Amino acid sequence: MKEQNQNPNSKGPLAGVKVVDLSLLLPGPLCSQHLADMGAEVIKIENPRAYDGSRAMFKGKTGYPALFMMLNRNKKAITLNLKREQAKEILFKLLEDADILLEGFRPDGMDKMGIGYDVLKEKFPRLIYCGISGYGTSGKYVDFAGHDLNYLAISGVLDQTGNPPRPAGFQMADVGGGTLTALSAILAALYYREKTGKGQKIDISMTDASIQFISLYGGILSASGESPEAGNDILSGKLPNYNVYETKEGRYVALGALEDMFFQTFLRAAGMETLTKDHPMTEENFPIIKQKLTDYFKSKTFADLQPIFDNTDACLSPILNMKEVSEDPHMKERGMVIERNHPKYGPILQFGSPFHFSETPFVYRNDPPEHGEHTEEILSQLGFSKDHIAGFKKDRVI
Repeated sequence: MKEQNQNPNSKGPLAGVKVVDLSLLLPGPLCSQHLADMGAEVIKIENPRAYDGSRAMFKGKTGYPALFMMLNRNKKAITLNLKREQAKEILFKLLEDADILLEGFRPDGMDKMGIGYDVLKEKFPRLIYCGISGYGTSGKYVDFAGHDLNYLAISGVLDQTGNPPRPAGFQMADVGGGTLTALSAILAALYYREKTGKGQKIDISMTDASIQFISLYGGILSASGESPEAGNDILSGKLPNYNVYETKEGRYVALGALEDMFFQTFLRAAGMETLTKDHPMTEENFPIIKQKLTDYFKSKTFADLQPIFDNTDACLSPILNMKEVSEDPHMKERGMVIERNHPKYGPILQFGSPFHFSETPFVYRNDPPEHGEHTEEILSQLGFSKDHIAGFKKDRVI
């Protein structure tokens, strides 16, 4: 694994945009990292005596906080105790030339601190305020605590994972519902502000966004009036040509030959040309075809299947584990798995940016910051003297 090549002249499409990030853990920090990777200046704010919990998760061999490293590159970090009035004044100074404020508290969290949107919009009418929460700022569940699994349950996504339902194994609501929905909304709000000069509040509910993942099944419900059968509908297990199968050595493959031309290509490559001639692709034959495919894959190893994996139109893929993904040549060539030689911790694994721009490519400008690493630097830039900063430390403002 090589360190990704960098273009030092690239500033990113969001160069000149300033983001103040109050969010913690996964959805918000990954969103602000995407903004930072696109060139925005991101200032991460943490409590001086309670750092982002991801700093304590999954420590690497040299002691580095691996999850934090995955989510916080290209940012600067300061500490502010927002329960102190002086800290709020510092926040207001940061927001004087900021474009975006991102937070992930409960819907009333910022209001309780006296820095909610109603206060901020009066002071900073151009500010784009984005709050990511589990259920949004209104509705029956507004005050409910929750995590990824809860949001997927309420949105109906979890029901489609099978019978019985099971966790997806990754944070679909957090990343798909929180991170990426917030990112797209922020970019849209920036465009709107370019035309009108007006900022606005963005209310991102991870539950609201998660229901979009099952739009296909929403169409089925609309047409039939019935809930799709969990784990046994057209893309969730019913079709033999769109399914997961176990191999001889206990690994798994994904057959995604949804269109007939791709399925026929797979069958020819597998030496099963007559399967759908003997058993036409009708619903009553699905169990028979599925069993034939089950038996076929059970007799093959990954090595046996490699020629079909390499067939560009067979739509058969090995299900890779994380180590295999990190070594995959496609991922390396695309810059999606990179190694960064950190000055303190040595080599660390990073996922690259998924946003590939021809004119403003991704640049790894800064390593993920230490807790409060840039506090004095940023406060000095805001005009505070060394004596002021010393006083802030004494009064536990920073």
